[in-house]
Amino acid sequence: MKALVFVLVLANLLFYAFSTGLIGTADVDEGVRLAQQVQPERINIVARGEPPAPAVAPAAEPEPAPAPATEEEEPAAASAPQACLRWETLSLAEAERVSRVLGGGFNDFTALRLATGGDGSGWWVHIPPLANKATAEKKAQELKTLGVSDYFVVQDGPVRHAISLGVFSSEKGGKERLAELQAQGVRSARLGIRPDKEGNLRLELRGPTERLEALQAALLEALPKSRPESCQ
Repeated sequence: MKALVFVLVLANLLFYAFSTGLIGTADVDEGVRLAQQVQPERINIVARGEPPAPAVAPAAEPEPAPAPATEEEEPAAASAPQACLRWETLSLAEAERVSRVLGGGFNDFTALRLATGGDGSGWWVHIPPLANKATAEKKAQELKTLGVSDYFVVQDGPVRHAISLGVFSSEKGGKERLAELQAQGVRSARLGIRPDKEGNLRLELRGPTERLEALQAALLEALPKSRPESCQ
């Protein structure tokens, strides 16, 4: 009987020791025990009795500096001033000389032929006056060969021996006629303001001021007796 009691007490002791971890798998129990320990390096002390410091607002980011003005935003430069020369009365031949001066190195100047009123109003397509009657008739035969039949040779006046190829009330009509003639092979035709009975025109030139002095010198050589006046 005493032996049975002893065995039961021993069995209870063994069961208690096993259930509490005093005996059993040492590796597993030790890992569990270590996992349950507090890790001191992860502890941050917030305060020792004093209230926590107020939160600091994050610093505001600086505003970006305004972008420099681009060329498009800058005010447009004022247009350069232009010089202006005008002849109130100029013959057709003299006007042709002026055209040759401009074509000889003054293409930055523009020429505008102005109507003088009366018979001088309107536009005409023409071949400028030729040297003599024979030359004018030869040119007329060339026009016939190219298929041009609407023309006449001027027989008298300041534009004698010129060949008229059409008179128009508007510049548009004259340009259309000139384009038609050029398509037929006529290269010497010109479009301009129709001169008056005396063959005179009003002519105006406009261009850069810094080139005016050189142009005036060239015009004086080409037209020593017909000096233009300044205009705006």
